Amino acid sequence: MGEPVSVIEKPSANHGVVRFETNRSFTGMGHERYRAGDSIIDNRPPDAIARLLLATGKVDKVHVYAQTITVTLHSGATSEGLKEIIEDLFIHYKPGVPIPDEASFS
Repeated sequence: MGEPVSVIEKPSANHGVVRFETNRSFTGMGHERYRAGDSIIDNRPPDAIARLLLATGKVDKVHVYAQTITVTLHSGATSEGLKEIIEDLFIHYKPGVPIPDEASFS
Protein backbone atom coordinates (compact mmCIF):
# COMPACT_ATOMS: atom_id res chain seq x y z
CA MET A 1 0.00 0.00 0.00
CA GLY A 2 1.21 3.47 -0.73
CA GLU A 3 2.43 5.17 -3.84
CA PRO A 4 6.05 5.29 -4.95
CA VAL A 5 7.73 8.65 -5.38
CA SER A 6 9.07 9.29 -8.89
CA VAL A 7 12.74 10.26 -8.62
CA ILE A 8 15.27 11.48 -11.18
CA GLU A 9 18.88 11.42 -10.00
CA LYS A 10 21.05 14.22 -11.39
CA PRO A 11 24.74 14.86 -10.82
CA SER A 12 25.86 18.23 -9.57
CA ALA A 13 28.70 20.44 -10.75
CA ASN A 14 30.16 19.96 -7.26
CA HIS A 15 32.04 16.69 -6.72
CA GLY A 16 30.31 14.48 -4.15
CA VAL A 17 26.94 16.22 -4.44
CA VAL A 18 23.89 14.53 -5.98
CA ARG A 19 20.47 16.04 -6.63
CA PHE A 20 17.23 14.05 -6.61
CA GLU A 21 14.22 15.64 -8.29
CA THR A 22 10.86 14.16 -7.30
CA ASN A 23 7.20 14.44 -8.20
CA ARG A 24 6.27 15.50 -4.63
CA SER A 25 6.81 18.68 -2.69
CA PHE A 26 8.15 17.75 0.74
CA THR A 27 8.66 21.20 2.28
CA GLY A 28 6.48 23.70 0.43
CA MET A 29 8.58 26.87 0.20
CA GLY A 30 10.78 26.11 3.21
CA HIS A 31 14.38 24.87 3.21
CA GLU A 32 15.33 22.02 5.55
CA ARG A 33 18.97 21.17 6.26
CA TYR A 34 20.37 18.15 8.09
CA ARG A 35 23.90 16.96 8.91
CA ALA A 36 25.23 13.57 9.94
CA GLY A 37 25.09 13.40 13.72
CA ASP A 38 22.12 15.79 14.01
CA SER A 39 19.20 14.75 16.21
CA ILE A 40 16.14 14.61 13.95
CA ILE A 41 13.19 14.80 16.30
CA ASP A 42 10.17 15.49 14.08
CA ASN A 43 8.62 12.99 11.70
CA ARG A 44 7.60 15.21 8.79
CA PRO A 45 8.42 13.95 5.29
CA PRO A 46 11.70 15.94 5.02
CA ASP A 47 12.73 14.63 8.46
CA ALA A 48 11.96 11.04 7.44
CA ILE A 49 13.92 11.41 4.18
CA ALA A 50 16.93 12.89 5.96
CA ARG A 51 16.84 10.26 8.71
CA LEU A 52 16.79 7.40 6.19
CA LEU A 53 19.50 8.87 3.94
CA LEU A 54 21.83 9.74 6.83
CA ALA A 55 21.34 6.26 8.32
CA THR A 56 23.03 4.72 5.26
CA GLY A 57 26.41 6.09 6.38
CA LYS A 58 26.98 7.33 2.82
CA VAL A 59 25.64 10.84 3.42
CA ASP A 60 27.13 13.83 5.28
CA LYS A 61 24.43 16.43 4.53
CA VAL A 62 20.86 16.54 3.23
CA HIS A 63 19.05 19.63 1.97
CA VAL A 64 15.36 19.39 1.11
CA TYR A 65 13.60 22.20 -0.73
CA ALA A 66 10.15 21.59 -2.21
CA GLN A 67 10.58 18.61 -4.56
CA THR A 68 14.39 18.65 -4.71
CA ILE A 69 16.64 16.70 -2.34
CA THR A 70 20.34 17.59 -2.48
CA VAL A 71 22.74 15.15 -0.85
CA THR A 72 26.42 15.65 0.01
CA LEU A 73 28.04 12.23 0.00
CA HIS A 74 30.55 11.04 2.57
CA SER A 75 34.07 11.03 1.12
CA GLY A 76 34.48 8.02 -1.18
CA ALA A 77 30.80 7.03 -1.03
CA THR A 78 28.54 6.56 -4.03
CA SER A 79 24.85 7.40 -4.40
CA GLU A 80 23.96 3.77 -5.10
CA GLY A 81 20.72 2.84 -3.31
CA LEU A 82 19.78 6.38 -2.26
CA LYS A 83 17.26 6.89 -5.07
CA GLU A 84 15.41 3.74 -3.99
CA ILE A 85 15.15 4.99 -0.40
CA ILE A 86 13.36 8.11 -1.63
CA GLU A 87 11.15 6.15 -4.06
CA ASP A 88 9.99 3.83 -1.25
CA LEU A 89 9.30 6.57 1.32
CA PHE A 90 5.51 6.17 1.15
CA ILE A 91 5.39 2.40 0.49
CA HIS A 92 4.02 0.94 3.70
CA TYR A 93 3.63 -2.76 2.92
CA LYS A 94 6.62 -4.30 1.19
CA PRO A 95 7.10 -7.95 0.18
CA GLY A 96 7.63 -10.09 3.26
CA VAL A 97 6.04 -7.58 5.64
CA PRO A 98 2.82 -9.01 7.10
CA ILE A 99 -0.29 -6.90 6.61
CA PRO A 100 -1.92 -6.23 10.00
CA ASP A 101 -5.41 -7.51 10.64
CA GLU A 102 -7.98 -6.35 13.18
CA ALA A 103 -6.48 -8.55 15.91
CA SER A 104 -3.14 -6.76 15.53
CA PHE A 105 -4.65 -3.56 16.93
CA SER A 106 -6.30 -4.99 20.05
